[in-house]
Amino acid sequence: MKAFLMHRDHDFDLQQELPWSEAALTQDLGLDILFNTMARGDKFLFEVAKTVILSGLSELDNIRYRQDILKDCLKNPGVVRSLYEIPIEAMETRKKDYWLWGIASRPSSILYSSVDVLEMFVDRLRKLRNVADEHAGSFESEGFARLFTLFKEELSDEYLVGIESHLRELRFKRGVLVSAELGKGNQATNYVLRKPYEGRDKPKGRLLARKSPVYGFRIDPHDQGGGRALEELRDRGINLVANAVAQSADHINGFFETLRTELAFYIGCLNLSDQLTQIGEPIAFPMPAAVNERQHSFRGLYDVCLALTMEQKIVGNDANADGKSLVVITGANQGGKSTFLRSIGLAQLMMQCGMFVPAESFTANICNGIFTHFEREEDVTMESGKLDEELGRMSDIVEHLSSNSLLLFNESFPATNEREGSEIAGQITRGLLEKDIKIFFVTHQYEFAHRFFERKMGNVIFLRADRKPDGTRTFKLIEGEPLQTSYGEDLYNRIFKQGRRRLKSEDRTETI
Repeated sequence: MKAFLMHRDHDFDLQQELPWSEAALTQDLGLDILFNTMARGDKFLFEVAKTVILSGLSELDNIRYRQDILKDCLKNPGVVRSLYEIPIEAMETRKKDYWLWGIASRPSSILYSSVDVLEMFVDRLRKLRNVADEHAGSFESEGFARLFTLFKEELSDEYLVGIESHLRELRFKRGVLVSAELGKGNQATNYVLRKPYEGRDKPKGRLLARKSPVYGFRIDPHDQGGGRALEELRDRGINLVANAVAQSADHINGFFETLRTELAFYIGCLNLSDQLTQIGEPIAFPMPAAVNERQHSFRGLYDVCLALTMEQKIVGNDANADGKSLVVITGANQGGKSTFLRSIGLAQLMMQCGMFVPAESFTANICNGIFTHFEREEDVTMESGKLDEELGRMSDIVEHLSSNSLLLFNESFPATNEREGSEIAGQITRGLLEKDIKIFFVTHQYEFAHRFFERKMGNVIFLRADRKPDGTRTFKLIEGEPLQTSYGEDLYNRIFKQGRRRLKSEDRTETI
C-alpha cells in the first residue's frame, strides 16, 4: 500500500539530500523559528518540516496537489490528527517488542514474534479503515480520496478477518505437520509445511480422522538431545513460512512509517496555522505561476518568523512586481527593508512546498532555486578582508545558480567605498539579469540604485521604506524613486536625544 500524500506517484524521501543553499537560507531567513513552531518540540516533526520546506517542488500540478490536501487538513484538523496517531501507536508498540524480534534467529522465534506484530498491525489497519468509513465524505482532495478508497477496498472486513484467521493458524496450537523426502545418505530433504486436517479439533473429527499409515514415536521430556533434534526438524519445516510472515510484517511497518512521515508535514502545517490564528495573522493559499513567467504580487505579506517571535501581528506589505525581474529596495534605516526581504524568501519557500503563505493574497512564479546573499558580521579570524569574503560567497552562489532562480541580496558589498561597491553590485546584478535570474536587492548604495532608476528599465521596480516627516517608520514599503539619504540622523536623534533626556531626568531625581 502507498499513502501518496506528498506526491501523486511516489513516496516522500525523508533522507533526500537538501539543497546546497540550505545553511544560508536557514540562517538568513530564520527558518529554525518556523520549523520549531511546526514541530512543537517533536524532533521528528522538525526534521520533516525542514526537509519538505527546503526541498521545494518545481511543477505547478504537484504544488496544487499538496495544497488541496492541506486545505482538507485545515477543514478537518481533528480527523487528521487522529489519523496521524494510528501509525505512531503501531510503531511505538512494535518498538516495545523489537528487542525480541530484532535478536530472533531461529525460524520459530521469528515466526511467533512476527505473528505478534501482525496481530497488532491488523488492529491498527482496522482503525484506519474505520476513519475512512466515518470521514471520507468530509474530504475533497485527490490525495485523501485515493487514500480512503484504498483503506475501504484493501482493508475490508472480509480481508482483515481472513488475516486474523491465518495468524491464529500460524500459532500451530495443534502442532506442526511437516513432510520430507529422503535424499542422499538417507538425509531428509524437501521439507514442506502441511495444513492439518481441519476437523481434528472437533470430537467427531478426531474420531473420523484417518489414522496415520506410518509408525510414530514419542520423545521423553528429559531427552534434551532428542528435543533439540525435533526443534530443528520443526524449524526446517516452518522456515519459509517464518520468512514470509516476517516480510509481511516489514511491509506493513514500512507503510505505517510512510504514512506517519507524510502526515507529519500536514500536522506541522496545522500547528503553524493554530499559532498564527492565535496571533491574529492571516494565511492564504498562493497562486503559483509557471517558472518562465515573471509574476510577484501580494497583499498583506509579512515575515512569519518575526510574527512568531514577537507573538503579535506585524505590519504587512502590498506590492505588484508582475513582469519584473529586479526589485530594488531602498529607504530609511530600520524601516523594514530586511524584514520585507525575509518575507519574500519565506513565502517563496512555503509556496513551493505546497503550504499556505503568510499573507492576505500571494501570486508568484516558481523558481528553480532560492539563494540568499546577506551581509555577515565581520569575523576577526578571517585571513582575508570582508569584501573578499562577500565575493567568495557570491562566487559559490553563481556556481549553483540556474536560470529562473531567485536571489535575495541584503546590504551586499558594503565593505568598500560607495563608488566601488555600487560598481561591483551593478556589474553582478546586470550579469544575473542576463541569465534570467530574479533578484530582490536591499541596498543603501544610492549610486547603484539610482543608475538602474535612470535607465527606466521595464523589468525593474523600486520600493522604498516609508518614513513620515517626523521620522516615524511605518514599516511599509511604497513604490518610489531611491533617495540619497537613509535618514541615519533619525536613529542618532532617537538614541542620543532620548539618552540625554533620561540623564536629565535622573539628575532631577537625585536633586530632589
